[in-house]
Amino acid sequence: MAYRAVPEVLWVASKASWKWNVTESVPATDLRKKGGDDRNLAMYAALLPEAEAQKLKGASIRKLLGSNAARVLVYVWGGDHGRGQILGSPYLGNRGKRVVLRNEGTGSHLESVNLANDYKRAFGGAKGCSCWYRDLCG
Repeated sequence: MAYRAVPEVLWVASKASWKWNVTESVPATDLRKKGGDDRNLAMYAALLPEAEAQKLKGASIRKLLGSNAARVLVYVWGGDHGRGQILGSPYLGNRGKRVVLRNEGTGSHLESVNLANDYKRAFGGAKGCSCWYRDLCG
């Protein structure tokens, strides 16, 4: 896993975009199964309350993803699920959800996601929300 924290000025972003390229695909798998969840690529968005984000600034990815306050959206290229489907994470429990953007396959694609909308779909929006960014919490 390669990890790069976004600059603090982007912590309030409600949208993200990136381009990814796959020249050789893994076979379609069930992304809900631990150990059987191979995928081509995944992009993680870890969302935390501001105080927790400041506390974990510069921390390892393991520590960041292990925070009980973290909510993690994992955008995935791979699997055999429908585009836009939200799946539980076999590794993060209720703190993480996988959002399927593409099934297995090859190619080059520009992705654009709405973190706020996906957060609400995955974690239920404002109800019980612990995040600090008002657009994510409703």
